[in-house]
Amino acid sequence: MHSLDTVSPWVARWAPLIRPGQALDLACGRGRHARLLASLGHAVTALDRDAQALAAAAGQGIVTLQHDLEAPGAAWPFAPGSLAGIVVTNYLHRPLFGRIAAPLAPDGVLIYETFARGNEIFGKPSNPDFLLNPGELLALVASGGLRVVAYEDGVVESPKPARVQRLCAVGQGFDLGAARLDRGNL
Repeated sequence: MHSLDTVSPWVARWAPLIRPGQALDLACGRGRHARLLASLGHAVTALDRDAQALAAAAGQGIVTLQHDLEAPGAAWPFAPGSLAGIVVTNYLHRPLFGRIAAPLAPDGVLIYETFARGNEIFGKPSNPDFLLNPGELLALVASGGLRVVAYEDGVVESPKPARVQRLCAVGQGFDLGAARLDRGNL
């Protein structure tokens, strides 16, 4: 959806909700969101299986972790309640859904944005294995005990036309009064 270095406006809008602490950019690619999180003062783990992408993601406040979460028998490297925030963009591996919410602290924040069914009319990805089904992100949140702060399911025009689902969800310990929709959370 976004170029290799342009921060997603969705992530930029909701990232300020993440409380101080450890943050994860899952399937980070070149680290555009890891850099954003680090600029907000978080200690960031940038995880990806691609060593070249991780080399580009490395930077001040960012620890890179080369790990293939899709490999048979791959261990989940994060302890329950250990992360203040998790950002996932342009990545979908359904077997991870059951694990994603567990490492969030009780007041943790999950920001997730990726392609959805219907994107095939715009181009790649078009394989249903890489496209969210209607309401699939909402089901992820429900199964993880998180609360939805914001959710969208529709077509975007920029940076290229695509069908997406995106959400921001928080743990049960998050003060919902902090999620100020009228001022962009800044």
